Amino acid sequence: MTTSVVSIVYVNDAPAAARFYGDLLGMSPSFETPGYITFDLGPGADLAVWSGQFEDLSPGVPRTSEVCLAVDGGPDDVDAIFKQWRSKGVTILTEPHDAGFGLTFVAADPDGNRIRVAPRG
Repeated sequence: MTTSVVSIVYVNDAPAAARFYGDLLGMSPSFETPGYITFDLGPGADLAVWSGQFEDLSPGVPRTSEVCLAVDGGPDDVDAIFKQWRSKGVTILTEPHDAGFGLTFVAADPDGNRIRVAPRG
């Protein structure tokens, strides 16, 4: 049985979304087609951006799920990522705050999909 988990983010333009996520993650895609692009996040985990599944995704539509990037380290590491992303012009939805499990913040990709940064645990 395969034990890989692929988190799929629906986007309007897969190549543009891949450039956005590649810049945030500091990595290149591991698999590319015109409408489906993945990033190998490590053993058993991939992030995919997929276009063509929905018409005209809008950042204004509320989202009920999010991709969580769990980072090693403590509050200083989360805060450093926040400052880096803010300097790149990434849309910040919630500023860094303590959510009971550690310092976290939420950003959005250009299509309005939510991206949480939080400590690994």
